[in-house]
Amino acid sequence: MTYGNRLPTNKIAMRVLVLKNIETEGPGTIGDYLEENSWGRDVVELEKGELPPPVEDYHSVLVMGGPMGLYEADDYPFLRNGFRAVEEALKAGKKVLGVCLGAQVMAQVLGARVYKGHAKEVGWLDITLTGEGLEDTAMRAMAEGPAGEGPSGRFKVFHWHGDTFDLPEGATRLAGSELYENQAFSYGGGSYALQFHVEVTPEMLEEWFRGEPERERVMADTARYHGECDARARNFYEKFFTT
Repeated sequence: MTYGNRLPTNKIAMRVLVLKNIETEGPGTIGDYLEENSWGRDVVELEKGELPPPVEDYHSVLVMGGPMGLYEADDYPFLRNGFRAVEEALKAGKKVLGVCLGAQVMAQVLGARVYKGHAKEVGWLDITLTGEGLEDTAMRAMAEGPAGEGPSGRFKVFHWHGDTFDLPEGATRLAGSELYENQAFSYGGGSYALQFHVEVTPEMLEEWFRGEPERERVMADTARYHGECDARARNFYEKFFTT
């Protein structure tokens, strides 16, 4: 486990557990937000065999992405350690934020089916918020434009996935896309699953797409859309971590 700065016991309310499924898919701008706002964090590298600590010491749990499918857990047995930690966190009433594969982990832990989709979504593509999404405090904050011009029900975020999931029982669907109905949901007292990547930085995408045929298109679109996405993401982070 990689530990950040240790905080006194009375600061546990401002400490976050980050579960990484693969080394290259870290918290990105979420980590930047936490550092800028003096939140502590511990990072668990699941792929390297590191085991999550008990979740009671944390305000919230972040579950990051990865290229594998949850139905491949026999080939990637470390995924089950993430499943257990997320289940423990949700049962304990902790806030959980799942990104891409992390969103699928949340869906599966909550009893929904995760499966291969009919097509891949790769690049800067639109999501459309549901009526419930526009009423949700954190998603409405994401919908706010960078200049505070008011919420937009449709905006671009970064996608790279070929799997999808059914909506878990008791969850609220917050957003969909042209290809997939379930792009975001909330559950319980402030947990969120986001099939898309709000946390990406240009540097992360440069690394992910090195040698990929889509690289030129993706990086050109990143120059165009990332600034707005980052502003929306930070609006979301503020609501997720402080309300």
